Amino acid sequence: MSVELRISEIFYSLQGESNAVGLPTVFVRLTGCPLRCNYCDTSYAFSGGVKMSLVDILADVKQYNCHYVCVTGGEPLAQPACLLLLTQLAAAGFNVSLETSGALDVSNVDSRIVKVMDLKTPSSSECEKNRYENIEFLTAQDQVKFVIADDEDYNWSKKIMEDYNLLARCQVLFSPVVPQQNLAELADKILADRLPVRFQIQLHKFLWQDVQGK
Repeated sequence: MSVELRISEIFYSLQGESNAVGLPTVFVRLTGCPLRCNYCDTSYAFSGGVKMSLVDILADVKQYNCHYVCVTGGEPLAQPACLLLLTQLAAAGFNVSLETSGALDVSNVDSRIVKVMDLKTPSSSECEKNRYENIEFLTAQDQVKFVIADDEDYNWSKKIMEDYNLLARCQVLFSPVVPQQNLAELADKILADRLPVRFQIQLHKFLWQDVQGK
């Protein structure tokens, strides 16, 4: 019996976030998520989708002739077979990233995969779901993202960054919740505090005004 995953969509676009921002990328969006963040922009992926075999998913990805693949959600790790998908994509020669909430175990993710882990800030309403044990499994190629809506989120993110010495382990991204967090104000805070983090916006939304997160 072939392994199947429930897929919301597979599409080709520019990467809008992370340190690969701007690169043409194939996105594989898995259906389902155990979290309900206040600022979620992909709630359409909570349910529905279609079942696809790993063979069909890889064939769909390959048709775009693109080196970069991003496996996202929802929360992709909510489907256990996601681990096998990641490994097969890497084995096929793709440069693969995984966008994960950080609420589920990442210890078994293939070491070739770039993990982009979103530690949930207080404004998300899901802060208590953070699995801090995951930090042990991050390396220099990986990234931790903090989605910031207000001063409380900003100060919390700085504290977590310091408490877990994240900058010595991986890359750190600060991303504003628009329109709650003014872009320039967050940039000014980062500069004033001399934080060696990457300030990022969701490029795709500025290019295409896409409220669904593509």
